[in-house]
Amino acid sequence: MKSPTRKELAGLWARHNAEWRDAAQITSQWEEAAATDPQSLRYRVKGRWWETLAETGMTLLVTREYEHMVIAMCVDERGPQVSFMRLPHPSGIAVDLESATVFIASTRNPNQVYELAPVTHLSPRLDVRLDPLSDRPLVPVRSRFLPGSLYLHDLALIGGALYGTAVGENAIVRLHADGNTERVWWPRSIETSAGPIFGQNHIQLNSIAAASTLKRSFFSASAERPSARRPGHRNFPVDGRGVIFSGATREVVSRGLTRPHSARLHEAKVWVDNSGYGELGIAEPRGRFTTVIRLPGWTRGLCFHSGLAFVGTSRVIPRFSQYAPGLDLDKSTCAVHAVDVRTGRIVGSLTWPYGNQIFAVEVIPRSLATGFPFSASKGRALDRQKKLFYTFGTTS
Repeated sequence: MKSPTRKELAGLWARHNAEWRDAAQITSQWEEAAATDPQSLRYRVKGRWWETLAETGMTLLVTREYEHMVIAMCVDERGPQVSFMRLPHPSGIAVDLESATVFIASTRNPNQVYELAPVTHLSPRLDVRLDPLSDRPLVPVRSRFLPGSLYLHDLALIGGALYGTAVGENAIVRLHADGNTERVWWPRSIETSAGPIFGQNHIQLNSIAAASTLKRSFFSASAERPSARRPGHRNFPVDGRGVIFSGATREVVSRGLTRPHSARLHEAKVWVDNSGYGELGIAEPRGRFTTVIRLPGWTRGLCFHSGLAFVGTSRVIPRFSQYAPGLDLDKSTCAVHAVDVRTGRIVGSLTWPYGNQIFAVEVIPRSLATGFPFSASKGRALDRQKKLFYTFGTTS
């Protein structure tokens, strides 16, 4: 083998020197994050979307899992603001207001849980000129790696501890800060004479309606008990097979759902997205599902604030069309809707025409964070990003 020429070495070193220079790559630990299709960020609004978001004083976070990005929206003195961050297949979001931390699950193999904090200041430097910090973007400060077999979906804070739905284990796990996980809850229906079935996804246990304790919480699943047909099988039965489990009894308290997601407790009621029919409603105790509103798409992602439900809708991936028996696939949209919970009417919507699927929707106070460091604009925004990541601090 001949030795490389000086010219060949120079070219090689120049390429190495140029790699991993984009902040989007570094923050997501993903080389392809530097390339974002501008079409995926284009949107249109209907109704009083921006006015409503401004009135709440909140920043809305949305994970678009198959497009590998998290979107943030708020309205400040400059007007509507939309920002984003690339992450590998982001799903659930949990917010710890006490520690000013946002947790986001990333469900590629291996799974990760990202921890983000708002930038509070820029460290003074002699080598760059810094403009005053005009906003408080979220930046990653920590990430823990976890086995892909967990198949993490939803995240929730219960009693100050972080929990997740380990869909691949039919269980709820506690996510310890040292990177370890601990199974802490599972439905009675997965128990056998040989022990609980943790080795494979059987029921798609995918969301947490979090309360002050696990026993007071509720959990949604696509099936009540394991069978020979599993999620992912084309013949896995879904229509009306979804359930809500009680944390206290580990038994079913509500039936008749179709691929339910995003169960949430609001005013002592279990609200849930009945995804396969594009519905938002209430899972009645010892009863069935009561529809509040039907929306144009696969409903997934839900949070509440100031009498409003912020609900996500998604397109349906063709290979999963059997999971959506109640949807018109051609009319399904990737959007977020503000719904008045008293009237069941849409106040305003934001739609991404080139969007795909939403997993989680969450609000945080705008005073805590205004979004993410990245936007579709170029020029000065790129210089700002570079300086931000060169000097940011996350504690005052």
